[in-house]
Amino acid sequence: MKIYDDKHIKNVVLVGAPKSGKTTLAEAMLFEAGLINRRGTVEEKNTVSDYHEIEHERGSSVYATSMHTEWKDYKINIIDTPGLDDFIGEVISSLRVADTAVMMLNSENGVEVGTELIWNYVEKFQKPILFAVNHIDHPKSDFDATVESARQRFGKAITVMQYPVNQGESFNAFIDLLNMMMYKFPATGGKPEKLPIPAEEMDKANELHNALVEKAAENDEKLMELYFEKGTLDEDQLRMGLKMGMLHHDVYPVFCLSAKKDMGSGRLMSFIDNVAPCAVELFPEKTIDGSELPCESKGPATIFIFKTLIEPHLGKLSFFKVMSGEITAGMDLVNSTTGHTERLNQLFIMDGKNRNQVTKFSAGDIGATLKLKDTLTNQTLCAGNKKIEIDPIHFPEPRLRVAIVTKNKADDEKLGSILSEIHQEDPTLVVDYNRELRQVLLHGQGELHLAVTKWRLEKIYHVEVEYNKPRIPYRETIQKASMASYRHKKQSGGAGQFGEVYMKIEPYFDGMAEPEGHSIREKEILELPWGGRLVFYNCIVGGVIDQRYIPSIQKGVMEKMHEGPLTGSYVRDVRVIVYDGKMHPVDSNDISFKIAGMMAFKEAFHSADPKILEPIYEVEVKVPEELMGDVVTDLQTRRSIILGMDNIAGYQVIKAKTPLAELDKYSTSLRSITQGRGSYSGKFTEYAPVPTDIQRKLGEEYKKTENH
Repeated sequence: MKIYDDKHIKNVVLVGAPKSGKTTLAEAMLFEAGLINRRGTVEEKNTVSDYHEIEHERGSSVYATSMHTEWKDYKINIIDTPGLDDFIGEVISSLRVADTAVMMLNSENGVEVGTELIWNYVEKFQKPILFAVNHIDHPKSDFDATVESARQRFGKAITVMQYPVNQGESFNAFIDLLNMMMYKFPATGGKPEKLPIPAEEMDKANELHNALVEKAAENDEKLMELYFEKGTLDEDQLRMGLKMGMLHHDVYPVFCLSAKKDMGSGRLMSFIDNVAPCAVELFPEKTIDGSELPCESKGPATIFIFKTLIEPHLGKLSFFKVMSGEITAGMDLVNSTTGHTERLNQLFIMDGKNRNQVTKFSAGDIGATLKLKDTLTNQTLCAGNKKIEIDPIHFPEPRLRVAIVTKNKADDEKLGSILSEIHQEDPTLVVDYNRELRQVLLHGQGELHLAVTKWRLEKIYHVEVEYNKPRIPYRETIQKASMASYRHKKQSGGAGQFGEVYMKIEPYFDGMAEPEGHSIREKEILELPWGGRLVFYNCIVGGVIDQRYIPSIQKGVMEKMHEGPLTGSYVRDVRVIVYDGKMHPVDSNDISFKIAGMMAFKEAFHSADPKILEPIYEVEVKVPEELMGDVVTDLQTRRSIILGMDNIAGYQVIKAKTPLAELDKYSTSLRSITQGRGSYSGKFTEYAPVPTDIQRKLGEEYKKTENH
């Protein structure tokens, strides 16, 4: 296979809302370039990119898939991505390594929810972008309305490069404004006939061509001077101006096509070849230490792992972009994070599931290698004499969580290792064992994301699982002082057990005065791992309890604080004063005073006006202005306190404090209320008392579990 230099490699990522035609366009591009001799379809489940079993079952992309074409002396690496934001991690990692994003628009629907969600990341990465208006052959196609919706949402950088002559079911021709020709396609698509622009289209074509020339000239002073001098620019000058505009996000070229009929994909690829920037023309990569790494073949050999795929019968496949230098098969590189050396035994160009072995990659290229022992997604491998660490991909926080349990307890250990593997592939899927809740929690981007994970566990790894509602990490505390005593006495032949403890407990707060009426012998302030404090006083006088038993009393108190009396949740912010007791010269021991301390604390706690605290999250909900009222109403039904609202880029951002218990499946509810146009984020902010009726209900539920 031909080796391309860094100036003849283009990396594009196909992004867009579901059903916009990304997979179909990728298939057409591969067919046009001769990589495949028959175009597959999503319906027939034989496309190059959607090759996983789950994608065949769902009829849509779940994974980002790498492919390549060779077109007119250029290599174009293509990454086809999912349209649903449940799989946004696949989109983000692909955008991170692409040179140009191709945003697909459905000409029937215009700018959709998925388009807007993905656009946020395009802007974040500041990638050059072009728009491909697809489904021009649909009976309800409206190219002009689609362009207008894009212009309203994305601004005046929207620049029409082509427009259809006869959109709808009879579509077979468009006017190309770059070279001012009409492209007319045979009924089967493929190679078009180049024709003069019809007379009835000339006025419209000239008007749009002049707008294109002005837009190209705006991006370079020399081009502007030429434009003023000649009144126009030639095709090469236009390409130069458009490239400059794309690099600075001042030009978003718009193309029209029917991917299904293979009409327009070749012209789109020619533009990618001739105009779209390549990696060496983009801004240098940022490293963790703040320095820059230019993309050039003479630089230090450096690759960045942007995706990991673990195939049951193949092993770990690591996808990388060559950020600098040249990479050859058999080369040793050092992992900048771990310091371990990895050997690149084999190098591949991937076309879906097909591996094409090569011996070398140049700077800017995308490839894959097998069985890296100690390297994960987001890590950098570089030549041994350099330590370069590329700024990692920052994935979004999960929006939905479930508790996961195996149906067969014998699979528990197996489940842990499988979930660890899946997290390597998909960093947006987070797994943790919560000791406090005694649950394994699975955090994902949405219900579909978690459903696909369950499908994989059961169909690929053969582990049956259930999803349950996760418990809430409540806290317990007290609101007034209380006193109690407890005598633990047990006689069962031989040495018995005896310990008696008197204690007082009080709510603790910073700055409170020392307890009065007691002789303080020792004071210990314990910062609790789960938040809050236990302040423990030894006020024993006269030796009624030996000093050696005081730690056992404290241990008993702590044991009950680990499993609070009301709901079994952690107890916080309590002051305990041990001021009296009794012991027996023979029967007293550590276990006796531990039990006495625990039970005295439990009795005192119930008499101290106990209170359950719940975690409160500060949430930001981003919604279109016209849907704000419905969203606010829904938040209020979730016991939210609305803090304020801001208007950002045409969206309303609602800030509120909401109990975590009310956020269960909120992302699903928000999607329903806003037709998928809303999004939210949240972070823990504080603990606050639950309402009395909820406390009563939680207490009753806990008593039932205790009785069982």
